[in-house]
Amino acid sequence: MKKVKFIYNPNSGERKVAHELDKIVEIYQENNYTVVPFRLCKSQPISNAFEDINENYDHILISGGDGTIDLIVNAMKQLNINIPIGILPSGTANDFAKAVNLSFDIRNCIYKIIKSKPKMIDIGKINDKYFINVASAGMFTDVSQKINPEIKNSIGKVSYYLKGIEEALYMRKFYIEVSSKEVSYKGDMYLMLIFNGKTAGNINLAYKAKVDDGLLDVIIVKNVLLPNMLPLLISILKGEHLENYNEDEILYFKTNKLKIDCKDNLITDIDGEKGPDFPLEIECIEEGIELLGYV
Repeated sequence: MKKVKFIYNPNSGERKVAHELDKIVEIYQENNYTVVPFRLCKSQPISNAFEDINENYDHILISGGDGTIDLIVNAMKQLNINIPIGILPSGTANDFAKAVNLSFDIRNCIYKIIKSKPKMIDIGKINDKYFINVASAGMFTDVSQKINPEIKNSIGKVSYYLKGIEEALYMRKFYIEVSSKEVSYKGDMYLMLIFNGKTAGNINLAYKAKVDDGLLDVIIVKNVLLPNMLPLLISILKGEHLENYNEDEILYFKTNKLKIDCKDNLITDIDGEKGPDFPLEIECIEEGIELLGYV
């Protein structure tokens, strides 16, 4: 029988996966797979999940949100493990799962994974860390880091909205320097997002992005005047902000490599977890990982 390493976060989202373990094993066994589970926990390093990895493993099944996927992809890169991954979304936001059109029904998702052929997709790299969906800094971007995990698990997406409202009350701009072969910018910004995926917090911000084009989509919200903030937010919610945008308000471009510096005390975020400190060197790793279930 083929083997699958199943790495799961038992606290992800509303702890859905913890209640579905038997179903997951059952579906795989029905399709002639042996499931070897590893439960993520603080007492064991993620490297322990890969101690028995060898050529007998068909793929690695990851269950969790964007942060869990990010954690495992980073570990795989550090350990030079090149095995296809499948994603069983069970987090609060699951932005990357939406970007690659994964099913949120467990049975449908697993069937898509085991019946598909692996496809090479891009991942991002920011200094010495990798990200699968988005790297960001500025307003709202570290909201996930500031929410108590117990609160996030108990009330889910509502906790993001409440924290976001609180953040909006203390709007602050930051001076940044951005350089790439396409763009050079020195000036203020409220928010910067570097996408490999499409959405952040379930908002379709980088709707022109593709996970297999060898490029990252960069969106920087500049020093927008307060009277223009509401129309801009409405445009974002309608998914029209990248069409005929005002260059004094939004800087948008695609690139495979860029540098960003900020002298302010600005925290970065990668896939909902704390990112590295400035200065940042960011690049797209084309065909960085093999993904199952992506059509």
